[in-house]
Amino acid sequence: MLYKTVLNTILSAAIVFAVAAAVLMPKLLRAEEQPEKTLSPYFFVKSGDAAVDSLPLKSTSVRATVAGVIADVTVTQRYTNEGKKPIEAIYVFPGSTNAAVHALTMSVGERVIKAKIAEKQKARESYERAKKEGKSASLLEQHRPNVFQMNVANILPGDEIKVELSYSELLIPSEGKYEFMYPTVVGPRYSNQPKSDAPPEDKFVESPYLPQGNKPTYSFELFLEIIGAMPLHEIISPSHRVSITYPDPNSADIMLPAGSEGDRDFVLNFSYEGGQIESGALLYQGMEENFFLVMLEPPARPAPDQIVPREYIFVVDISGSMHGFPLMVSKGLLVELIKRLRPEDKFNVLLFAGGQALLSEKSLAATSDNVQRAVALIDNQQAGGGTELLPALKQALTLPEEEGTSRSIVVITDGYVNVEREAFDLIRENLGRANLFSFGIGSSVNRYLIDGMARAGMGEATVVLNLLGSKQAVEKFNKYIESPVLTDIRVEYDARSIYDMEPLSVPDLFAEKPILLFGKWRGEKKGTITVSGKSAGGTFERNIDLSKLDADARLHGLKYLWARHKIASLSDYNRLQWRKEYQEQITYLGLKYNLLTEYTSFLAVDEVIRNKEQAQTVKQPLPLPKGVSNMAVNGFLATSPEPETYMMIALILTLLGAAVLPDRLRSAR
Repeated sequence: MLYKTVLNTILSAAIVFAVAAAVLMPKLLRAEEQPEKTLSPYFFVKSGDAAVDSLPLKSTSVRATVAGVIADVTVTQRYTNEGKKPIEAIYVFPGSTNAAVHALTMSVGERVIKAKIAEKQKARESYERAKKEGKSASLLEQHRPNVFQMNVANILPGDEIKVELSYSELLIPSEGKYEFMYPTVVGPRYSNQPKSDAPPEDKFVESPYLPQGNKPTYSFELFLEIIGAMPLHEIISPSHRVSITYPDPNSADIMLPAGSEGDRDFVLNFSYEGGQIESGALLYQGMEENFFLVMLEPPARPAPDQIVPREYIFVVDISGSMHGFPLMVSKGLLVELIKRLRPEDKFNVLLFAGGQALLSEKSLAATSDNVQRAVALIDNQQAGGGTELLPALKQALTLPEEEGTSRSIVVITDGYVNVEREAFDLIRENLGRANLFSFGIGSSVNRYLIDGMARAGMGEATVVLNLLGSKQAVEKFNKYIESPVLTDIRVEYDARSIYDMEPLSVPDLFAEKPILLFGKWRGEKKGTITVSGKSAGGTFERNIDLSKLDADARLHGLKYLWARHKIASLSDYNRLQWRKEYQEQITYLGLKYNLLTEYTSFLAVDEVIRNKEQAQTVKQPLPLPKGVSNMAVNGFLATSPEPETYMMIALILTLLGAAVLPDRLRSAR
């Protein structure tokens, strides 16, 4: 009897193992047989070598000061080695799309090394040489304007290496409100690009992630100081619970203690009494160059009866990374947007993941019946598949148009794709067909894509963090698109005294936000800038006489902001049509103004030789952004919150003689 029981148990187990092998092995073997592997993130599995510290980043500390419309930020990263072997740490982290990164220092014990800016390839070669020679070194590279990579070489057992980077950023108010945002994590990117053909700046896609629900392995804290020229009215953080103190009516201290949530962007909104904004001009007089920034308030909005018929095409991401919370928010957002359309407006809905689903071959009137059709289409969708954004944009842009109608394309996505440049090019090439507005959904969206699409489409970008923010976003969007505030904008100035103006042209102004102009002046502080345009109330005109304004020596950040804006413009042209002259100009500006760019990097090298053995490279694992599921990570383990379960199955199958590759499971690529 006992013999039969044991035999039946063995046979049952064998059947279970055989079924598991039948299900799992074809997937693994098919993956191994693929001639081309694509770039993809993967789930982190701790190294089996206990002597290696696989979590070298211990803390990130942020200190920021907002004075007027300029934010100066210092980010301190601390790396330690609690293992027994020397390591090299690699950490991919986000930055603001508007950040002008202008300084980096590295501290090794009592030694402080100031980084130097260098051409990207030369900096990388110098870093690799220092690493091989056993010197501690830090290399900061830009993969996207909002994605950076820090390499720290030769962290010895017991070491603590501190790296500080500094950047400046311009805060542009809209409707009397300001927003300061600090991103904390790079979301996983979908890419169908073959790994073998991927350029170095795309390799960051292949980053390790912690499974859903796992908190960051490092500490995060933030301190922000606001110094205003007028009394503060309201300060709110929709992303975190903050501590706020007011030293006086014009200033505030905002604090996030160590251990705060580092799996979502930190967002702070604030305003001044009466909805005032710091309009006017800021001037900085330097030793070699003089810089100014002009901010002009827009005119009042026109009456509703002056608005032309409108058409909206909603392009909605339903890929795997949108599973759960992001898709739920997107559905609610889209329903609210459609319901708010006027009966004379028209609309269409295009849902995309690996393929597309279109509501109608041509846009429909915004009647209650058609709105219900759209709601039914949306409600029946489940997230899954890759994020094929480009085919969806192409289809939206080629849909039949109606004369006499103002067309706008509204893209709703988390932006977890690796085709930012291609998307920008496509939008610019079709700019005459439609304006483009973008909604980023989630706690840590790809703001480079969200902001860049809107900038390329002469529209506006909005980030929705949560369900409450969805309602506020709908209100803001509808108010924004009601009508243009100012059209046919012209900027005139005396080129003999004023030069290097940015931007070169100003698009139609929709939102109630200021017009921004950067530039320089020669010799004496003189020259007049005239901004004119057409509004519903008639002709709009403002004059700014530089000779009547005072320069402020504390505004040295203006030179970085001017250069950053110039670099962004050149990069946009370069992506549209690559030219060597654009690359050379970007490199020149990066080197001249000490700025991190796609062609320049920061390098700090401690000349003391500290390590005589080869350091093991460790990639710091990233948390999944709050609300993002495991489905955002490509590969075999993407739908499982427990990678250890698969490791156990692999072990069992191996014991049964199945040819499973441990490395394949470990990387889950």
